[in-house]
Amino acid sequence: MDELIKLVSKKAGIPADQAKKAVDAVVGFLKKKLPAPVFSQVEGLLSGGKVAAAADKAQGLAKGLGGLLGRKK
Repeated sequence: MDELIKLVSKKAGIPADQAKKAVDAVVGFLKKKLPAPVFSQVEGLLSGGKVAAAADKAQGLAKGLGGLLGRKK
């Protein structure tokens, strides 16, 4: 998540502590809106992990993000 905080800080031209608050707010929003298995994958990416290679997990991620972005399931 540190990489994302640095990116937000740089792109928005704000201090790292403010960028962290912004990133935390977005992560909290995603946690509420995404299905738990999908958020688990996102959280793994944010903590520097890798998304599982299994096709069913990738499809679940795509479905969850599609629903978040307004696509019909």
